[in-house]
Amino acid sequence: MRISKTLIAVGLGAVLAATSFAQAEDKIVIGFSQIGAESEWRTANTNDVKAAAEKHGIELKFSDAQQKQENQIKAIRTFIAQKVDLIGFVPIVETGWDNILREAKRAKIPVLIMDRDLKVSDDSLYVAKIGTDTYTEGKKAFNWIDEYITKTNRTPRNGGDKINIVILEGTVGASAATNRGHGFNDALAESPNKDKYAILASQTGDFTRAKGQEVMESFLKSYGKDIDVLFSQNDDMALGAIQAIEAAGLQPGKDIIIVGCDAVKGMFQAMIDGKANCTIECNPLQGDIFFETAKKILAGEPVEKSVYVEEGVYPAETAAEVFPTRKY
Repeated sequence: MRISKTLIAVGLGAVLAATSFAQAEDKIVIGFSQIGAESEWRTANTNDVKAAAEKHGIELKFSDAQQKQENQIKAIRTFIAQKVDLIGFVPIVETGWDNILREAKRAKIPVLIMDRDLKVSDDSLYVAKIGTDTYTEGKKAFNWIDEYITKTNRTPRNGGDKINIVILEGTVGASAATNRGHGFNDALAESPNKDKYAILASQTGDFTRAKGQEVMESFLKSYGKDIDVLFSQNDDMALGAIQAIEAAGLQPGKDIIIVGCDAVKGMFQAMIDGKANCTIECNPLQGDIFFETAKKILAGEPVEKSVYVEEGVYPAETAAEVFPTRKY
């Protein structure tokens, strides 16, 4: 019996169409709520998430919360209604998530946290957190300052007996701000040189460059020549502070030691220009490990509750060498 080529073609087309449909049906769908775009770091984090989703063959439903927790809650509720396979989000603040995460749990949709921590009444409301050890970042910042002061025999600008520190804090209630603050303070308290230091002021700059500049201007008006060190809980605020310091007729990085967190390109350029002294890495490139972990969760495999990316410490003397390799 002879079979027509047309019939074979039609049959093959039907098989391919069915296969394509099955593949589309099998594609993992993940809803992801980002907090916004407040800094160079956050932009790099967002770009990495989107690129990694494409690399891993994930259908990503992305939502920008524009720095508002209520927007994130609405986005998560929408993801639940859309019956996504998994929900990921960066918590703007630590608290206020119990109700919406219970809704996700009732819908049997696993939740994976990225970057920042949250506090919930029941840890089973989310499966795991992917991100950075912000408490250790805070400790690294003080320890570098302590070592640098000792190594350079730095003396107070005002001729007193204390090295005076001012701190630019991140967004109030954000785990990155809270943890870096605790880490910094604990490292100071543990230092054999703790009596050498005093914290003059600590105020939120909301993780933005403009606010960092504004708060640093206020610090300079209040404390002037008493300030020896600035610890900024992110690099964008530090870059804003550099503008304020220069406007006050001082040399950032020399008159005032400047240490930030994130290790973004802008901070490396500031160090190359002699305007900053050190940055503690907070790695935003978390997309790969996020989606790898998501796939394990959806496959029923066990995962660690906290999964951290690798991070380094970059003083000014390494900036020119490291700068060309930076991806953010």
